[in-house]
Amino acid sequence: MLRIKRVPTIVSIYQKEEEAEDGGATRGCGRNCLRSCCITGGFSILISFLFSSEKLVLFADLGAFGCGKISYNENLENAFGAKLPLYAFPKSNKVDSCDKNEFPFAFLESLLLGEWEDRMERGLFRYDVTTCATKVIPGEYGFVAQLNEGRHLKKRPTEFQVDKVLQPFDENKFNFTKVGQEEVLFQFEASDDNEVKFHPNAAIDLGKSPSVVAINVSPIEYGHVLLIPRILECLPQRIDHESLLLALYMAREAASPHFRLGYNSLGAFATINHLHFQAYYLAVPFPIEKAPTRKISEFNGGVLISEIFNYPVRGLVFEGGNSIEDLSNAVADSCICLQNNNIPYNVLISDSGRCIFVIPQCYAEKQALGEVSHEVLDTQVNPAVWEISGHMVLKRKEDYEWASEEKAWRLLAEVSLSEERFQEVIAIIFDAIFGGVTEKKLVADDEHDIDQVGGVKNGPNNADAAMVTGKQECLVQY
Repeated sequence: MLRIKRVPTIVSIYQKEEEAEDGGATRGCGRNCLRSCCITGGFSILISFLFSSEKLVLFADLGAFGCGKISYNENLENAFGAKLPLYAFPKSNKVDSCDKNEFPFAFLESLLLGEWEDRMERGLFRYDVTTCATKVIPGEYGFVAQLNEGRHLKKRPTEFQVDKVLQPFDENKFNFTKVGQEEVLFQFEASDDNEVKFHPNAAIDLGKSPSVVAINVSPIEYGHVLLIPRILECLPQRIDHESLLLALYMAREAASPHFRLGYNSLGAFATINHLHFQAYYLAVPFPIEKAPTRKISEFNGGVLISEIFNYPVRGLVFEGGNSIEDLSNAVADSCICLQNNNIPYNVLISDSGRCIFVIPQCYAEKQALGEVSHEVLDTQVNPAVWEISGHMVLKRKEDYEWASEEKAWRLLAEVSLSEERFQEVIAIIFDAIFGGVTEKKLVADDEHDIDQVGGVKNGPNNADAAMVTGKQECLVQY
């Protein structure tokens, strides 16, 4: 069994209190959490947004109470003891959705950022991330460096098992049902009539586990939140078809090129074994989004699969598809394959859900085996999805001041599988999703199969060897 010592990321203001609790028994805890000890019943008020060419009209549907439809009144919010807002999205199966019933502006973005800033004003974050020094590192790739000296402090190191991607949920450990309701921004669910709707005060239904969006109290960037699918089901950190599709719908509803969602598996620097995605806004492209790709196959439903090259970490890119479900299914099948084969990985959802990066990695395993260089270990950087994508969260001032593209490249090279191992992993994925029939058509010298996004052609000093430095024979367990 391989383990490493590290400080778990603090994502909730109640997380540090877990050490004093007696196993998290379900009872009145006084923190207004999301467990049955604190959730009470209440009526919900459905607010329908109807748009005309001149104004926004709101109605409250109180038909269930014999009241019919009446104009929205702010006092209705307090009349029925409702709990959390609910954003209901249409389950359109289009990759580029443009239904006439959608909001004519990015309502989800306005809702998310408005609620996030409200929590900042209420002092729920551990620090003000907007004051953290940030810069774009000079070079072709444009790696982003942030100095965040306090994010890893104030909690003692804990042992994490890093050689087992699938682990059962443990209710005695911290999980997201223990966060305070004030940390939750809104519920995020599919609408029942394929229209965008908003409940300002929807009751939490214990019989139907809601998916929620909550703040990360240790944010990396502006608007840093957590998407927690079916929170009350207490699902372990493993991707399934339903949860990944939910994440893609959120990316689509946000409708912003600056909004990305990320996922870390166990063994790839997820520290909480309760299913969740992370998301935040970054106003510049991630370096991985600019890296050239090489098409290698086409999945059912028109999904194109490419591999990243001339980037320090090897990975796959999924794009296209006849529908959002086609794209989601291709990625979910690949992630499930990686999980079942005990291969740690990270996922980046980009371009409003139209482009998804899947990156298998082996840094934590190499760290446990003592195969990571001391220079890289001294940075204390945990290369999860954001770091792998090119947003380097640095914890020491000297690392920030002396940050360079070459150093970023060298750190991320420790994360990557070797070329030989990466091709083995691709074969495992294709065998699973194509049923043993692989239509791989890798043509290295064919310019038509190469998409050099952003014009990045080479790494620092054209050092292809830097991509495979160190011993990288990570285990692929069947």
